[in-house]
Parts: sequence; C-alpha cells; structure tokens
Amino acid sequence: MSTAREEILGRLRAATADVSTPVGHRGEVPVIQEEGESEQATVELFVENVADYRAEVVRCGPDEVAAAVADALRRRGSRSVVVPSGLDASWVAGLAEDGVELRPDSALTADQLDEVAAVVTACRVGIATTGTIVLDHADDQGRRALSLVPDHHVCVVGVDQVVHDVPQSLGRLDATRPMTWISGPSATSDIELDRVEGVHGPRNLDVIVVG
Repeated sequence: MSTAREEILGRLRAATADVSTPVGHRGEVPVIQEEGESEQATVELFVENVADYRAEVVRCGPDEVAAAVADALRRRGSRSVVVPSGLDASWVAGLAEDGVELRPDSALTADQLDEVAAVVTACRVGIATTGTIVLDHADDQGRRALSLVPDHHVCVVGVDQVVHDVPQSLGRLDATRPMTWISGPSATSDIELDRVEGVHGPRNLDVIVVG
C-alpha cells in the first residue's frame, strides 16, 4: 500500500472513529417523514420541497384549476400557451377570452415552439421527499420538447398522484415510456457557483396541486 493511500485511509478512520452506525444504515439518514403517514402529510412535504426549488406552488380544488392556471400565466406575463392534445380542456377554459393565445401542439417546429411563452401539462407522479415531478409524456403531457422549450411550465398535479419517495414512484411508472424528471426550474452553476436559470429547460415553474 502506498504512503499516500495509507495517509488518506488514516484520515478517514480518524474522521469516522466516533461513528457507530454502519455506513448505509437507515439510522444515518435523516428521515423527514415515514412511509405510511397520512396523505395530507405526504402532500405537505411535496409542496414544501417543490417550493424549496424556487418553484411557485398553489393548492386548489378541482373546480379552481382554470383560475389557478390563468393566475400563473398572468403572474409571469405569459401571453401564449402550447396545449397538449390530451389536456383537460377545462383547465385552459377562458384563457382565449383573457387574451392568451392557445397553440394546440400539432407538430410545432422547434422554431415555432420557441416563440411560445408557456406550456400547461399534467404529470404522471409527484415525489414528496425529493420535490420531483415525473412526466411520462402521455397525451395530457405532450412530447418531451413541450416541457423543455417554452420558458414557463405550468404543471397540474393531483394529490392522488403524490407518493412518498422514489421507490414508491417506480411502481406507477412504465419503464418503456420516455420520462422527464423535474426538480424545480431549469438551473445550473458555473465553477464559481453563479446560478444560471433556463439553460436547458423552463426558467419558471408553477405547480398547481389539486385536491
């Protein structure tokens, strides 16, 4: 064993000398919420963690989705919206009367999609412990480009779609489908940790939690 390796391992042993829990044991991991707790607690954890990613989160009832969508678009100044073919029409009802241009996704080119300010989609599942939303690009979510090109994404999540953690989410996902996992607005950092948003996806994310 080289001297450098011995030195590194020695430092690791010294740093963990007072740790009695084996690495990877559950006791090492801070558990925010146990599985099996109430749906309300799971949804509240989801809302809290999504908001931590600088996304705007609004909770509403099933009959308030259209108003919540309109408010999200108005707040961001989004005046044009692409709509997936299978989206619930009631969610975007009244937007045209409000002066918002609705663009059905009829194979819009990349250039045409880049001219649209926002997209409204549903989702497949929300994950509470990570604040992640998963799209599997069914008809109510549209093709992958719809949720990546426009600068503003409004995503509607039902409380019955929210699960506690990633392992639970896998039981609701079809591994043969394309997926997009979203944890807040698109963001990255350079070597000096300067945060830049909107580089590889929407700069603004609004999440409407229904139920």
